[in-house]
Amino acid sequence: MKEIISTITSKGQVTIPAEVRKYLGLKTNDKIAFVIDEEGTVKLRVPRYPDIASLRGAAGRLNKPLSWQEMEKIAHEDRLKAKYEYYKPGIFLD
Repeated sequence: MKEIISTITSKGQVTIPAEVRKYLGLKTNDKIAFVIDEEGTVKLRVPRYPDIASLRGAAGRLNKPLSWQEMEKIAHEDRLKAKYEYYKPGIFLD
């Protein structure tokens, strides 16, 4: 294992060392992801879907197209479900 040190600026920015950029194949304006696992280890990786265009087809296909009203209804139901899960009885979150 190799450890490479970098410094955080006053703006919270970090320069990714050239050796790491080369290893990950990073270029200017590429995206990176910081992944925190269950043990608290932070890893740096290239995102699986770095931009919107790369998501095309990731969710599969619908059997039939949905109308705008059907999509709004599904989005509303998903929002209510997420809100209910966030405010579970007896649990107070800030």
